[in-house]
Amino acid sequence: MTIYVGNLSFQATEEDVKEVFGDYGTVSRVSLPMDRETGRKRGFAFVDLSSDAEEDAAISELDGAEWMGRDLKVNKAKPRDPR
Repeated sequence: MTIYVGNLSFQATEEDVKEVFGDYGTVSRVSLPMDRETGRKRGFAFVDLSSDAEEDAAISELDGAEWMGRDLKVNKAKPRDPR
């Protein structure tokens, strides 16, 4: 399963996100989507951890936590709606 991380600082890198979520388990993937037109980060990320228990621990600890001057929104990612 994938975790959605919202209200992320635009200065956050994949390594920064991997380091924070690495405290809760093995991070297998971090995705920081970029805006197609501006090339800037969009302010959110998707993180894959190796187990549901690790994801649940990360969500419960990091949702609402302040990081890099912003209060994170962390929850399970919802499947993308078909266009």
